[in-house]
Parts: sequence; C-alpha cells; structure tokens
Amino acid sequence: MNSTTLRIAFLSSAAMIGIAVPSHAFAAEAEVEAAAQTVVGATDSAEAPAEAGEIVVYGKGEVRQVTEIAADDIQLTTAGSSPFIALRKLPGVNFQSADPFGTYEWSTRITLRGFNQNQLGFTLDGVPLGDMSYGNTNGLHISRAIIADNIGSTRVSQGAGSLGTASTSNLGGTIEFFSRDPQDELGIAGNVTYGDSDTLRVYGTLDTGDLGGFKAYISASHIDAEKWKGAGTQRATQVNAKLVADFSPSTTFTAFVNFSDRKESDYQDLSLEMIDRLGLDWDNVSDNWPLAVQLAFIGANRGDTGVVVASNTFGTTYPAPIRTVDDAYYDAAGLRRDWLASARIDQMVGDNVTLGLQGYYHTNKGQGSWITPYRASPGGLPLSFRTTEYEIERIGVLGDLVAELGAHTVRVNLWYENNDFEQARRFYTIGTSLTEPSTSALTYQSNPFFTQWNNAYNTTTFQYAVQDQWDVSDALTVTAGFKGQSVKLEATPINPVPGPLALGEIKSEDFFLPQVGVLYKLGGGNEIFASFTQNQRAFTAAATTGPFATSAAGFAALRDQIEPEQTDTFELGFRFGEGALTGVIAGYLVNFSNRLLAVPQGPGIVGNAPLLSNVGDVRSIGAEIGVQWQPVADFTITGSYAYNDNTYQNDVVNQAGTVVQAIDGKTVVDSPESIANLELAYDNGSFYARGNANYTSQRFFTFSNDQSVDGRVLVDALIGFRLQSDNRLLDGLAIEGTVTNLFDEEYVGTIGSNGFGFAGDNQTLLAGAPQQFFVTLRKDF
Repeated sequence: MNSTTLRIAFLSSAAMIGIAVPSHAFAAEAEVEAAAQTVVGATDSAEAPAEAGEIVVYGKGEVRQVTEIAADDIQLTTAGSSPFIALRKLPGVNFQSADPFGTYEWSTRITLRGFNQNQLGFTLDGVPLGDMSYGNTNGLHISRAIIADNIGSTRVSQGAGSLGTASTSNLGGTIEFFSRDPQDELGIAGNVTYGDSDTLRVYGTLDTGDLGGFKAYISASHIDAEKWKGAGTQRATQVNAKLVADFSPSTTFTAFVNFSDRKESDYQDLSLEMIDRLGLDWDNVSDNWPLAVQLAFIGANRGDTGVVVASNTFGTTYPAPIRTVDDAYYDAAGLRRDWLASARIDQMVGDNVTLGLQGYYHTNKGQGSWITPYRASPGGLPLSFRTTEYEIERIGVLGDLVAELGAHTVRVNLWYENNDFEQARRFYTIGTSLTEPSTSALTYQSNPFFTQWNNAYNTTTFQYAVQDQWDVSDALTVTAGFKGQSVKLEATPINPVPGPLALGEIKSEDFFLPQVGVLYKLGGGNEIFASFTQNQRAFTAAATTGPFATSAAGFAALRDQIEPEQTDTFELGFRFGEGALTGVIAGYLVNFSNRLLAVPQGPGIVGNAPLLSNVGDVRSIGAEIGVQWQPVADFTITGSYAYNDNTYQNDVVNQAGTVVQAIDGKTVVDSPESIANLELAYDNGSFYARGNANYTSQRFFTFSNDQSVDGRVLVDALIGFRLQSDNRLLDGLAIEGTVTNLFDEEYVGTIGSNGFGFAGDNQTLLAGAPQQFFVTLRKDF
C-alpha cells in the first residue's frame, strides 16, 4: 500500500469518526453521568487513580502544577516512540526531534516552560537518570533506560518537582517515569511494527503472573530502521526484567535489571543558509566514500582544514553544490551500551510509618563517532576516525520515610551517589583506500594513533529533604519543607601527560532550598493551589560540559567566581471540573539567577573547547491551560495552550565591565512564546483512533535573536481495530496504522544541536522527519 492510499484511508477513517461520535452521544449520555458520579470524591486525594478513559490527570490534591499520563496514552503513538511524544499534549511541554520515533538522541530536546532538558530532573522508579543531555555524564536517556512499552505512567511537574526527587539539575521541573508492574496472571504480549524507511520493530514480554506473592516479567525489543534521508541505520536492542515480591502484608521487594545497546547513524547538522541552498533533505555522504575523500583533499589543498597533504590532483574547487568542507561529512554516529539495575524494599512500621530503602547501579560504555577531515590518518588520507568515548559507573542509595502523625504527614528523603566518569577524545586510522573506508562509524574502535585528552571525573552527591504536609481541614492543606545538597567534583588526567583541558576540584553546595505550598478545595472538583520553590543546578564534571570543559587558565580564572544556577519559582493555579470535564489554569513567575553559558568556539563537531560565561539572570513569566473533555464515554478531547515570556535580564559583559553582547530583554534561545496541542481520541473497545495536532511558535537560536526558525504545526494520527474475545489467545489482538507528520510539513525540528551562538547563522539545526507511515500488529494482555 503506497503513501497516497494510506493517507486516503486515514482521512476516510477520521470522517467516519466524525459521523459516528454524534450518533453515539445519546446512547452514551447515561454512561457519562454515571462516570461523573463515580469520580466525585475519588480525586480529592493526590493518590486517587485515573478514572477509566481518563487520559490526562491534572494533579488533583497537589500544591504544585503536576500532570500525569498513563501507559494507554503512550500506546496511542507509534509503537516504540519516546514517551516525550505523548507528553507534548501537556501544558508547557515542548518536544523536538529529527526522527519519527523521537528517540534519536543527538536531536531529542524537551523543554518545560522554556527550561531546556539539562535544566530538568529525570527519574525512573526513583532512580536518577541525570540531565538526559547528549553524551550524558551522569545518567542515561529514557529511551535507553526502559523499553517504552514497559512504562506504566509518566508524571510531569512543570515548575518544580517534589523535594525528594533525586536530581541536582531540576531548575525548571521534573519528569518522573514509572515502570509497569508484572501482571497478576500468566500471559504474553507483544507487537510488530513495519513502515517507512524500512523500519522493523519487534517487542515481546512474558509475565509470570502471581506465584504466591511473587510476580515478574522479562521483555525484549529490537528496532532496525534506515534513516529517512541519506544513508545509515538506527538500531537498538533492549531487555528489561522486573520482579515484585510481597514478603508479608507489610513488606514489599521490587527489583529491575534493564539492558540497552543502541547504535545510531547521525543526520547532518544544517544552517539556514545550507537549507536555502541545499534543502532540508541534504545529508552526509555516507554512501559515497570517493566523494568524501575528494572533499577532504580539496579542503586540505585550500587550507580550510589545516591538514597538510602531499601534492595531488584533487584541486581547490568543491564540486557543486558543495561550498565548504563542512557542507557534507562522510559519516557520524552515536553508540551507547547500558546496564541499569535497582532493588528496593518498602516496609510498614506499625500503622502510620513507611520506610523505603533503594540501591541502584548503572554502567555505560559510549562512543561518539565522526569521520573528520580536520586530521589526517597515518598513511596519507586527509581523513581520520575521531571519537568521543564515555564510560560511566554509578552506584547510589535512596532512603525515604513517611510518617502520618494525625493531621501531619512528614516525609524525609536521603540520596547518595558516587559517579565515576571517564571521557576521552581519540583518533583512529580510516585506512588508505580511495574507494572504501577501513571501518564503519557504527563500530567501537581500538588502538588509536592519537589521544587528545583522557580524563577521569568523579562526582559525589549527597542530598536530603524534609517536608511536612499539614491537612488543616478537609479543604485546606499546607506544605512546607526544604532540601539541601552537596555535590563535589574532581577531574584528574589518565594520560601520563595532562591534556589541554582543566583539571582540579570544585563543588556546589546549598543546604537550604525551601519549598512551600497551599491547596484549598472549593468543592465540586475545583481547587486553588499556590507554591514557592527554590532550586539549584549543580555543576557537572566532564570534558565537554561544565566548568572543566575549558582550558586550565580559564578554569583557574572562573573557579572562585562562578556560582551554581538557581531559580525562585512562584506558581498560582486553579484546577476545575470532575467527570466529563477537567482542567487546570496556572500562572507562574520564575527568577533565574547565575545563568551559566558554554559559548561554542567554531563548528561544534570540530570539538573546540567552549568557554564558560556568566550571562546574568533570566525572568520567565507565563500562563498555561489544559483541558480534557469526554462528551461521550468513548470520545475524549484534550487541549492545552501555554504562553511563555522568557527573557534575558542582563547584557553579557567582560571583566572590565564592557558590554560584549547586548542581549538584555532578548528572548531565551529555544523558548517558543506559544505552544498548543489538540488531540481527539476515540475508543469503543474494538475500534480506536487518535489525531493529534501540535503547534510550536517561532524559536530563536542566537542570543541576540537575529536568527530563528518558523513555527510549525505537526499532525499525527492512528487508527486501529482490536478483538474482544473470551479466548485469551485472541483477546487483545489488534492491528493499527499510524502516521507521523500526516500533512508532510517541511520544518526545522531540533535547534541548538551544536549549541547556540551570540549572533549569525550557525550549523546547529536538524530537519524534522517527513510524513512516515507504519503498521503495527499487537497482542495486549
């Protein structure tokens, strides 16, 4: 079936839904009333579960802005998609990627209220995932931490996470992922997806069922897809295992072990000038080694790369339409292999106290590959295989206590982590052949001919939090607490001769970061909430980010001057409705101080050390609304809109007080003023469908706001049919079709892939994926 036929099928199905829903409304009206009566009182507590058919939970009973989605909602995206795609429907959430699944890590970017992902906190079942930036130094991306099909729910705190969240980067909010528990009955489930770009994905799980207080599952998935443009593969294999054991009515043990092996060919980073000249479909020349060799020789002959070569016949003129050696590289890739494990025990002590103790372990091996024309291989070719290599070994302990003391609920959290991180920049030979390379960017390398730097970084984190929730009355709740953290960093060389980057020690500490909140229930599902939170983002230790990602002289000058970034967040909101109509309206003010910026020096992929600069303060003022309406039992409309005014409050000045860049009053990079989302979902048990339209306004990618990308609207859709049967082998069997970017919008997805500059065009943009169709055959429990 070709794309035109599939598009007609999708549009025809959408029309059928439009006809079917009104005719079904009268028959379902009584069911809606009954559902509404069921919800009354059920959501008075923050622990209340989502009602049947409820897609988004707007945090009833919370003193902060909190929203939550369940596994069923993630399932309404293409199988294997990042959960971030499902989160786009929530207020204030902006997610961008260059691939249809949202899992290509070089491109994935999520922001909350204008705060980018390395200023957010992420956890899986309480285990810290770090700041989830590319080349993560202190964790791993959610797409590697767990198979998407095994995510049970996702909880987003748009302004400030709970005090006990294990994160030292959550300036602008937290995203907490929770894995599903094993099923109570023995069963198997799985799905197979095939689609555009020769995509094939397989997922399967075996759940043991309840074996006398023990239950477990083991799951596996594999995806193999060609890039949607150019040549290359994006491939990943994952295995998850989880155990839940009830040793007694008061003791529960939970453990998981997750494995991931991911290899991704990269897309070419673009500039606006390149897009105008070459188009959004331009990519690396990974299928044309002779052309890559020719471009490298021409670049060397012209003096563009600094590589000295012997006399040759390649000349000094690039073949049209190429104008620079940076227009088209041969190839680049990202390789990551992770093990993540956790074990937790929860113990009730009497009727009012619960204790929890959790340990976790994470190990990672990673390699960023680039066939570079900026250094020659031994033997004469003006190309070499440059790597950025990563090794992480993290071990940590989490402890928590909850005591219900009459009208007061006291929570205490402790977190300790030791993170040993090694990072190296090495160069390997790419061979001497003019017709084919000696290796692939998707292979781990050994025996380098040159090591530029190789450093060991240790980060020791200790954090505590104490909070009291006082239920003053049935209507009024007041919370107050604080957290403290100490993060100590050390950088030491591994090479006998230290490299060019900074070494030494630095720490960030603050032992009083308060959070207070108040909630007042008005009745009828309506409530008012307000909160104040102070947060800090600790320094990170790496060669490519943080205070050590500069020269020794630069670090010496900045070490005693720089302060960790901090935010003061004020929120005020109103949650409304119950039953068929629920929603939230919230406003916020964030004062962001001590903002640090790593300013890139030249093309990012070349690897020049950025300079850490203090660019002053930022103020963020905004409002957001989220609404969910179920006019009939099987049909749900979910909408959200967020307005965010996120501006720099200072010019950039040098030590002499001279203005180097006038950015006072300019909009923060990658911070759209408006974000909106509309989703229609229908599910009568057998037939189900979904349509989602996501809007993002103009985004700037320079601090002076002289360069930007236009806003865009992306529409995704899904239709499916599910069998309902008394036969367990047939029950839950379904076939579905999905399409991403239904109307084939041409747009820039990711901005800032190579960082942000002060002014002027920059090769830091990634094209968004075009229209892509997929078919999935699934068997659910």
